[in-house]
Amino acid sequence: MAFKPFAFCTASVFALSLASVAQAQEAAPQATDDTETSAEDIIVTGVRASIVGAINSRKDNIQIVDSIVAEDVGKLPDNNVVEALQRVTGIQVTDRAGGESAVITIRGLSDPVTTWNGRNVFTAAGTSFALQDVSANLVRKIDVYKTRSADQLEFGLAGQIDVATRRPFDFDGFTVSGLARGIYSELADEFNPNVALLVSDRWETGIGEMGFLINGSYTRTKYRNMNVQAGALVPFATETPPSDTWLTPLQRIFPNTDPNNPYWTPGLNAGLPTTPGSTLNIDGVEVPYYLSRDAVISSDLYGKRERPSINAAFQWAPNDRSTYTAEFYYSGFRGSTSNAMMFSYADWWGNLGANPGSTFELYDGTNIIKSRRMGAVAGFNSADYATNKTDSYVYALNADWDVGDRGKITADLTYQDSKNETSFFAMRTNRGPLDLDVDFNAGGGIPSYSFGTPEVLTDPNAWTVGDLFDNGNKSTGSSWTFMLDGHYDWDEGFLRRVKAGFRYDNRKAATFVREQSSGALNTSLASLGDDYIFTNSGFFDGRADVPTSWVLANGSALYKNADAIRSMYQAVNPNLLLSDDLSFGRVFDINEVTLSAYLLADGEVEIFGRPLMVEGGVRLVAIDTDYNYFDRYNGFARTGVSTGQVKFLPSFTARYEITPNLRLRFNYGETLRRPAFGDLNPNVTLVGDLSNLGFGTGSAGNAALRATTSKNFDVALEWYFERNSAIYVTGFRREIQGLVVPLTTLEYIPNNTIEGSTATDYFQVTRPTNASDGVLKGVEIGLTYFPTYLPSVLDGLGFQGSATILDSEQTIPETDAAGNTVLTKSAFFAVSKFSYNATLAYERGPVGARLSYVWRKGFLNNNEARAFANPIGMWRKPEKSLDFQLTLNVTKDIGLTFDAVNITKAKQQNYYKFEDAGGPVTMNSSTLLIDRTFAAGVRFKF
Repeated sequence: MAFKPFAFCTASVFALSLASVAQAQEAAPQATDDTETSAEDIIVTGVRASIVGAINSRKDNIQIVDSIVAEDVGKLPDNNVVEALQRVTGIQVTDRAGGESAVITIRGLSDPVTTWNGRNVFTAAGTSFALQDVSANLVRKIDVYKTRSADQLEFGLAGQIDVATRRPFDFDGFTVSGLARGIYSELADEFNPNVALLVSDRWETGIGEMGFLINGSYTRTKYRNMNVQAGALVPFATETPPSDTWLTPLQRIFPNTDPNNPYWTPGLNAGLPTTPGSTLNIDGVEVPYYLSRDAVISSDLYGKRERPSINAAFQWAPNDRSTYTAEFYYSGFRGSTSNAMMFSYADWWGNLGANPGSTFELYDGTNIIKSRRMGAVAGFNSADYATNKTDSYVYALNADWDVGDRGKITADLTYQDSKNETSFFAMRTNRGPLDLDVDFNAGGGIPSYSFGTPEVLTDPNAWTVGDLFDNGNKSTGSSWTFMLDGHYDWDEGFLRRVKAGFRYDNRKAATFVREQSSGALNTSLASLGDDYIFTNSGFFDGRADVPTSWVLANGSALYKNADAIRSMYQAVNPNLLLSDDLSFGRVFDINEVTLSAYLLADGEVEIFGRPLMVEGGVRLVAIDTDYNYFDRYNGFARTGVSTGQVKFLPSFTARYEITPNLRLRFNYGETLRRPAFGDLNPNVTLVGDLSNLGFGTGSAGNAALRATTSKNFDVALEWYFERNSAIYVTGFRREIQGLVVPLTTLEYIPNNTIEGSTATDYFQVTRPTNASDGVLKGVEIGLTYFPTYLPSVLDGLGFQGSATILDSEQTIPETDAAGNTVLTKSAFFAVSKFSYNATLAYERGPVGARLSYVWRKGFLNNNEARAFANPIGMWRKPEKSLDFQLTLNVTKDIGLTFDAVNITKAKQQNYYKFEDAGGPVTMNSSTLLIDRTFAAGVRFKF
């Protein structure tokens, strides 16, 4: 165990630090704060207060920090923390489905550590917290730390996002504040509520001052995601294949299972060549081929989510030298989705007529089919119903004690408990052959397609009941965390502050699964009865020439009557269990204990008559991990693993005031990223052979993963040229070792749980591995400007904007034909080389307004499964959002609000690409409509 010597070392360091504090506590009477204050600090009110408040936060902190400040409850005009963060310099947002932003990266890295009032928080068995679950109504301030000091948490290569909620001592006395908003979703045609209420008071008692606050928020969102997709590319014979082969005109060429005569290799980085006349070796014959899509897919998902949350705090200050705080935070999530998916194969080569060459069109100068007509293609619909429920609780006790006039000791004890449970219930329905006319890119990357007898799409008598899928997952997580910190400050001399601290964290998590399935019933969909039938309408909002309506099973009805459906399928699979007999099988549990201690010092010296502030420190981290995994394909046999790791993480920061308004910063620090618990779980999750490739796909963790480490360099120049204005430039570099990236191999897994038409024993299984090193570097430029010279009605107009330029490179492992691992180079995933945001803000009298535009360049989102003939990279087209917010203060206590999000109705689009191969025209993939929303509401404070 690494802990025994570490614990003695920690105790010694902390004891020495406190001894120094005690020895010096009779020093000069005037205390200093942790951050520098100035007579020129900016104090404003109104809509620009949050923008200008962020300048103060950056200006006064020795680290590089960008902040969002809410002047009052609900004054962040966004629905959740992720949406609020998209206007912060260096932050890029992805995955805007469902009417909200869900995923962020900081300078291209996707693993920021999330903290609530300085405490690390998580969701269930994960190692991070879903920031989109944090209602903007609860937020007082959000700090984004892009550099790290020794007293901050050591993990998260991207940085730290601290969400600060309100406490009773933030207010002067009794306060009631709240908001109510109605948000209209265009795509779902639904009005959604968003309400929040805060009540706080403080009072004097015979034992000191006390305060209590409770702040609650509830949001409900009904949304609709509509996605249309041209399938993956696969090879086909030409209309005149060589006569000495078994191929017929336009026949699809599947990979051969004989490794000595494979025909073609799926999943090549650049895919198969697209030059006209390119050939494949089929049984010794060079056969020209075309590339075309295997399918066209439409997905119409109806979703609902609810997020209740409560933050409560009690504070007691028995005197002016100590404060005790008890806090509680609850975050809940309730989600359900019903997806109506229509999948039509586009790879049938029969029924071509006398002139097959007249049935398709190629892109000029390629062997890629752009459009084609096919007879008698098969297809299926799938009614997928999923639920997701999360409850997370955080309980915390905090104590601050002043030691003398210049010292402080802080102790914090936190307990967290989080549970998540999901379910998935799906029924396929199959139809007979139909003629298909398809253009895989009819314009703008969106396909168009139609069927010869479209009335079949909405006739339940024309569909038969297919396979059933019935799965569920459960995960739990808990932790005890204790932190002890102390510091002592001086006004004079080089040494200005010494700070030391200790942190103990005991984290436990467990994951459970259940799964069962059945083959097809082959009865008509109509025989299920009207209650089990659903027909959608208005698909894709008239923005594509695709079917707008189709019939399938009613996912919600299936879920509500699951046992009745299971009973029907027992005629096909007698082993199907009903609810009373269903149980979760434990597949993974983990106990991770982390001990960390730090020591840092701040100093100040004059150079050329100007102050240079420096801060240096080191953090010592010891991690002991014990975990068990249970093989669900081997009777849940248990395997235990124990690992340990000790790391020293140094940091150094310097801030030099060239002039009172011009500052230069430098930071060096080392951070680490611990493996996500799910990435350690080696249990395999399998998906059947959905595309008739001869193999399915799967994913699993890797018990041998180790922590990723990074060396970080930052240089920033900041000019605060007016009271409300600043411009800054930051250059940064991250040198990362042991990046976790996916590695895919073909595996034989018999006796698996895949049933029905997709059953197979071969799977391409993707596992994470520490096989990559990388470098990420870039420049940020930010400007906040509220001019003081504008005349009349323009007075109060201001601008905030930023731009980020990024360059990245990492090594990616691949498996060659001989099973060896080789490395290639790639950009980081989800990193745009250029992004910017611009905000016009206006504040005059009772009117406050903000118009914001966010744009990011296209980027490599992920690598696809190595199963097809297209390039491996899945790229995202440029993304943008234009948003507007207006506030009209009816009185000083009541304000009316109006918000509009995604005014231009931007879309999210993907395409296949690797280096020069592929692109958005010839290898377009999917198009997702992003919702446009409008909201009206009222805010109040008394």
